[in-house]
Amino acid sequence: MRFQLLGPLALADGPDTVVLQPSKPANLLAALLLNANSTVSAGYLQRAVWGEEQPATAKAALQTCVLRLRRLFAKHGVTGTAIEAVPGGYRIVAGPPTLDLLAYRDQVRRATAMDRDPEAELYTLRDALSLWQGALLANVRSAVLHRDEVPRLAEERLRVVERVCDLLLGLGRCGEALVDLWTATRVYPGHERFHEQLIEALYRSGRQSQALAEYRRVKDFLREELGVDPSPSLRRLELSILRGEELGPVGQAALAASAPGQAAPVVSASGEAVGSGSASGAVVGSGSASGAVVSRVVRGETVPQPDAETPEPAPAPASGPDPASGPDPAPGPNSATIPTPVTAPALTSARAPVTAPAPAPVTAPAPAPVTVPPGAATGAPSAAGACAPSADAGVGPVPGVPHFTGRAAEAEAMAARLTAPPPTGPADHRALAVVVSGAPGIGKSALAQHVARQVGDAFPAGRLLVRMTRADGEPRTADEVAAALADALGATGEGRALLILDDVVDADQVRPLLTPGGPPGTGPGLAVVVTSRMGLGGLIATHGGWVQRLTAFTEAESYGLLLAALGAERVEAEPEAAHRLTAVCGHFPAALRILTARLLTRPGLRLADAVDWLGDDPLARLTLTDSPGHSVTGLFDRALDRLDPRLSQAFTHLAQGPPELLADGGPEHEGPVPEAVREQLADAGLLEDGPPGPYRIHGLLRAHVRRTARIRDRRTEKV
Repeated sequence: MRFQLLGPLALADGPDTVVLQPSKPANLLAALLLNANSTVSAGYLQRAVWGEEQPATAKAALQTCVLRLRRLFAKHGVTGTAIEAVPGGYRIVAGPPTLDLLAYRDQVRRATAMDRDPEAELYTLRDALSLWQGALLANVRSAVLHRDEVPRLAEERLRVVERVCDLLLGLGRCGEALVDLWTATRVYPGHERFHEQLIEALYRSGRQSQALAEYRRVKDFLREELGVDPSPSLRRLELSILRGEELGPVGQAALAASAPGQAAPVVSASGEAVGSGSASGAVVGSGSASGAVVSRVVRGETVPQPDAETPEPAPAPASGPDPASGPDPAPGPNSATIPTPVTAPALTSARAPVTAPAPAPVTAPAPAPVTVPPGAATGAPSAAGACAPSADAGVGPVPGVPHFTGRAAEAEAMAARLTAPPPTGPADHRALAVVVSGAPGIGKSALAQHVARQVGDAFPAGRLLVRMTRADGEPRTADEVAAALADALGATGEGRALLILDDVVDADQVRPLLTPGGPPGTGPGLAVVVTSRMGLGGLIATHGGWVQRLTAFTEAESYGLLLAALGAERVEAEPEAAHRLTAVCGHFPAALRILTARLLTRPGLRLADAVDWLGDDPLARLTLTDSPGHSVTGLFDRALDRLDPRLSQAFTHLAQGPPELLADGGPEHEGPVPEAVREQLADAGLLEDGPPGPYRIHGLLRAHVRRTARIRDRRTEKV
C-alpha cells in the first residue's frame, strides 16, 4: 500500500487507487504525511484539521479522527504503517516505497549526486516528476496546509523543472525543452527564469524572431502587471540575440546553480534532511535557532529559504499573522520537546527571530562579444551554440499512468507478447512486437505505458517513450528519431530494451526504424510497441507483428475507472448516477479521464447533479478550464485536421447524415459512400467495426461534427 500526496490525497495498491473524500481525518492524514517520520504536535494537528479557530472539544475530537484513520487503514489493508501516539503529539512512519513525497525527494537526492552525468541526472529527475499526479491535495480542505505546505511543495517541483530544462539546454536538446517551457511560462507568467530558458531555447533553435517576440511579451507583462523591468540576465540575453552573438554551450556553473539540491535541503530516503546545518536531535521549543526552525516547520509556518536565482527573502503569507514576528501559541497539555528533522535550510526562531543572511546574488557574466567577419551572416546562433532540429525528438522515460483501469485482457496479452523470448531466425529478420491502434482518445498510449511499466524487469537496458509527433502535431522524421535514440540508448545498460513509438502517423514514418539491426544503439532482442490511430496494415504485412485494436470501454470498465479515480466512497454512494455519467461520456476513455479530473477539483459536487450539469452540453464541459488543450473537442479537431481534405469532407457528410449513409446501399436519394472511403476512415479510427458488420460513428464524435457545423453556419449567417 502506498500513500499519494503529490496530487489528490489517495491510497494506492498497485493499479488500484482510492482517493479520499474531503473530511477532517483526511486533513489529519495529510498533515502527518507531510511531516512523515517526525513527531507532530497536537496543537499543530488541531490547527491543520479545524483551522485557527478551533472548537472547545478539539483535543478529544483529534483522538476520534485518529481512530477513524486507523479504521480506514484496516479497511483498505494498510499494513506496516501506523499512526503512533507519542509524547506531545502523533507520528506516522513512512519511506520511499510507501509515500510518493519521500520517493520524489529520494529521486531528486540521487539525481543531485549525478551532476557529472547529465543524461543520467535528467532521466532520474524526469522519473521523479512523473510521480506528480495533479493539483496538490485537491481533496484536502485545510486552509493551514494550503497556506503553508502546498506552496513549499510546489516550489520544490518548480526547482526540478528548472533543472530539467537547464539539462536539456546543456545537452543541446532544445526542442524537448521548448515543450516544457511553453507550458511553464504560461502557467507561471511571473517566473522570469522559465522565460529566460524559453528565449534561450528558441534562439539556440535558430528562431531569433520568436525569441525576441517572447522577450517583448514578458517585458510588457512585467511592466504592466508588476511595474518592474526584466532581470539583468534577461536583458543581457536580449542584447546577445540582437547582436547575433553565439551563446556557446550551457556551462556547468549555470547547471550547478539550478540544481535542486542547491535550492532546497537534500532529503534522505528516511525523510531526514541531510546537510541542513542542524543537529538531528534538535528539540521543539528549545531556545536554540535549530530548535526554533524545527518548531516552525512542524507547525507548518513558512521559513525563508535561500534562492540561487533571487536572493531576496520570501514574502510573508498573504493571510494570517507573520510567523516570524507573531508569538508562539501557548503550550498546551500535549506540548513536549520532540526530536524532529529539519526540512528547511534557514534557521529562524519563532520567539527570537534569527535572520539568516541572504546568499549573494549569482550573476552570470555578460556574454563576450563575438567578432563577425565582414560580410558574414548574423542574426542566428552558429552551429556550435545552436540546437540541431533533430534534437527535438521527444525521447524520454516511460511515465506512469494514474488511475489506470480496465483493459485487463489486452494488458495481459501484450505483456506476454513483449516478455516472450526474441524470435529465432535469420540475423536480418526481427518482427515488430505490437501495434496498438484505435480512435483518438481511446487509450492507446495509456495502455502501452502501463504495460511497459509492468514488464520493466524483462528490459534491463531500459524502456523509452518516443513521441513521433511534435507538440504542434507535425510528425517527426525517422532520421530525427534515430539520432535521438542513438544518444538515449547509448546511456542505457546491457540487455534488451523496449521502445514505445507513440502516435505514429503512417507506416513510412516508422519503417526506417525497424530495419535489420534496429535503430543505432539497440541490442539484440529489441521490443517495439507502436501506437497509432491508423491500422498500419502495410507495416504488419512487411514486418510482421501482433495487432491490438482498442474500442470504447465496457460499462464495467467505465465504472471501474470512476471507482479508481474518485474513490469507492464517493462512487458507491451514488452508483446509479455513476453509471449514468459513464453513459453520457459514451464509455470513451478520454472523456472519462477529463470528467474525473473535473470532479476531483469539485469534491462537494454530487454525482447526480454532475449528470444534469454534464448532460446539458457534454462536449463543452468535457474540457479542463485550466488546460484547454485537454478537451474532447480539441482531441477530435486535431484528429480531423490530420485527414486528407477529401476524407474529412466525406466524414463530415457521414456524421451529419442518417446512419443509413454508412450502409453499403445508402439512401436512395443520396447513394452510397464508396467502400474505399469508409475503409480509409475506419483505418484512421474514425469509424468503428466495418465489414462484415455495419460501420458506426461514436456518439461523441458524431455530436462534435454536427456541433462544429452549426457553429460554422451561425458565423456564416452573421457575416
